[in-house]
Order: sequence, then structure tokens, then C-alpha cells
Amino acid sequence: MECKRINEDLFRRLKEEVRSRIDLSREVTDEEVKELICRVILEYAGEEYISLEERKRMSVAVFNSLRKLDFIQEILEDEDVSEIMINGPEVIFVEKKGKITAYENTFESTEKLEDMIQQIVAGCNRTVNEMSPIADARLSDGSRVNIILSPPALNGPVVTIRRFPKSHITMDTLIENGTVTKEIAEFLIQAVENGKNIFVSGGTSSGKTTMLNVLSGFIPKSLRVICIEDSAELQITHIPNLVRLETRNANQEGCSEISIRDLIRNALRMRPDRLVVGEVRGAEALDMLQSFNTGHDGSMSTGHANSAKDMLLRLEAMVLMGSDLPISAVRRQISTGIDYVVHLDRNREGKRRVVEIIELLGMEGEEIKIRTIFDLHAKEKIQIEI
Repeated sequence: MECKRINEDLFRRLKEEVRSRIDLSREVTDEEVKELICRVILEYAGEEYISLEERKRMSVAVFNSLRKLDFIQEILEDEDVSEIMINGPEVIFVEKKGKITAYENTFESTEKLEDMIQQIVAGCNRTVNEMSPIADARLSDGSRVNIILSPPALNGPVVTIRRFPKSHITMDTLIENGTVTKEIAEFLIQAVENGKNIFVSGGTSSGKTTMLNVLSGFIPKSLRVICIEDSAELQITHIPNLVRLETRNANQEGCSEISIRDLIRNALRMRPDRLVVGEVRGAEALDMLQSFNTGHDGSMSTGHANSAKDMLLRLEAMVLMGSDLPISAVRRQISTGIDYVVHLDRNREGKRRVVEIIELLGMEGEEIKIRTIFDLHAKEKIQIEI
């Protein structure tokens, strides 16, 4: 990915000059900082030639370095960028329109990258340091951020930013993008409206959160919904009686950890009609299934797997991580708690698609009985019953 280079020496001088003039005795607004930057650039332009285009770019660069996320801010403002991968201060990759390319610009030093990281975590009340080197966070625009510092990260600080489109994605958008067919869309909408419990599975960056967000948009607005996430990403805006809960890591100040499992258990005391759980990765799968089985029809969640059937096996494994239930009891919880598993994948061209939908029909002996509703790769087309 190409980036426009700026005069680094001039940039550093302007930045230091602006920083030295900021009044630290009071809260300075962004507009005041922008005005100060313009004044300083004009002063410098009186002593050395700076083109109009260079002035504009320098103004943006200095402001982003002082108040935003440095040059990373420019990438975030590119609508076509979906992922930013920072592998230490000198190696950056960007995914744009499904293709990953190296980014030319780099951080001046590890310290500069660490400053940006602390700015990110401070904005969402998270902590990351050598004692606690791994953290999930989010940006003000809803982008998901994962951070891992040394010593685990041998490259230096590693930051992965999953950026979500600013425009609201709808089911019509998914149809236009080829993620779902109109027939599948109608089936899923009716499933949500009729209170079916849906589990969305898929690999990394396959569109699970996007699909969950779109499906949540069809929950009747008269219901009370509890939304539980590791880091708040879902954009459920049409439900007045909505409660959003987010996990918290333990920190050195004595704050205890609040896990997905804690939040699910507490949510059951909050009189929810439906639960929306962002993602299950471990023992909280048991609490999720039990909530799905106790009168909260129409609940939804997501998980990582390579296929819909693999997702059922993963759920078994996750439940067994947090309990000593016999496998038959675990499978019964899954078969009665989930109505449909919707599986997505992402092909080599970066296109995300629903490739499989299965229905869980209870138990048949010791095994979960399933019926394939849709299979993109099936030799014979399966008729979807709406």
C-alpha cells in the first residue's frame, strides 16, 4: 500500500514547536490545536518554502501525531481498509479490499509505538504493560484492537486493528456483496423473528461479527435484549430496552477480572428476553447454552470453527473445559439450546459467504441429529424451506 512521504525533519521541528506552545495548565480542544498548528506552519513558511499541498499534509500529520494515532490515523480513515497489522515499529501490513500489502511508513521508535498503544487502551479503560502484556481494546469508531507486548511478542509491540465500515451494513448489503442469497436472507430473517437460537461460526475474518450484527437488527424492538461482548463492537440501535455489557481485565490497581462467564450469569438476573453473546471461546460456552435452554428463545452467539459440524465439536470441547458433565449431557444441551448453526468462510479473493446452514433436531441415540438446510458446495441444490 502506497503512502505519501513527508519531510521528516520539518515534521519533527513543527511537532516540537506546537507541543512547546500548548497550554498544559488547561484542557485544550482539538480546534485550538489545529489553529496553533496552522499558525506555526505559516511562521515556518515565512522562513523556508513549503508548498500548499505540503502544508495541508503536514498539518494533518502533526495533528494526528499529537491528538490521534499518528500516521495510522490516515489508514483508519481509508474506507477500503479492513485490517491493520503492526508487527513491531518497522513492519506494518494493511488489508485493503481483501488484499494484504506492506505499508511504507513506520514508527520512529518502539517508544512511539508504545505511546500510541497506551493512548488506545486509555481510551477504553484497559491496561497493558509488561506484567499484563495482552489486551483487547476498541477505538472510538468501534474498530477492534488486539495488543501484545514483549516479552511474549518477540517482534516488539504487535497491534492488530480490525476496522469496521462506517456505513451500517444491512442484509441488503450482504445480498449485494454475495455473502448471502435472497433466499437465505429471508430464511435467516424469519428465524430471528420467530425466536430461533442461532449460532454463527466461521474462521478468522470470515464475517461472523458482521453477520451477528445484521441478524440482531431483526430482533423485535419490543423485547429486552442483553448484549455481552469482550470488547463492544455490535451496533444494535433499534431496541430501546437494550443493555450492553463488556468484560474487564484484572489490573494492578486491584480491579478484579469480569469475564464473559460472569456477565452471562449476571445477565440471567436482569430479566432478558434474548441474549446476544459476541463470541464464546472457552468454559463460558456452558453458561451460554444453559441460558439458551432456559426461556431466552431467539438468542445468538458466535464461535471459531472450520465448518458447522466442527462448531458442534468445538462447543463440546469448550463446555468440557468448565465442567465434568458426561458427553451425552453436553450434547443434549447443545441439541436443545441451538436451533441453527450458520457457517461463513472467506475465499482466497477475500469474499465472505454463508457456505452452510444446519438445523439441530435433538438427539438420536448418543449423537446430535442434524439436517442440512443449505450447503454451497453440495452437488445437488438443497431446497430451503421458509
